[in-house]
Amino acid sequence: MRLTRYTDYALRVLIYAGARPERLCSIAEIAGAYGISQNHLMKVVNDLANAGYLRSVRGRNGGIALSRAPEEINVGAVVRHAEDGFELVDCESCIIAPACGLTGVLGKALSAFLNVLDGYSLADLLVRKEAIGALFALREEEQAAD
Repeated sequence: MRLTRYTDYALRVLIYAGARPERLCSIAEIAGAYGISQNHLMKVVNDLANAGYLRSVRGRNGGIALSRAPEEINVGAVVRHAEDGFELVDCESCIIAPACGLTGVLGKALSAFLNVLDGYSLADLLVRKEAIGALFALREEEQAAD
């Protein structure tokens, strides 16, 4: 199973915002922390805000923050929201699909994968929030020195 970059970024944004609950975060700041494109993040952040995972504040002192407690953000739900589909292989166009057992096996594997993710909240990913925050601060110091 491989998740898209979009889902990866969605989870990263939520982790970043969850590690910094005391303030609003900017897209530029998050992009810099992870070394990823602001343009990619803008679409992800907008989608997460529209889905109710983030709240966004416009303006000079604006930014984003979690719109609910990390305990209320289910990782499996975020992954389902961010992923376009979960077709692991193209069984629909395969000639042997009606007789092949692969479709059922992959369906069970995908179900098990999502069931594991359903057992975790964003709070579980932030269990070492102070260490995460320290790593982000270290990254910021490195970027300021460059």
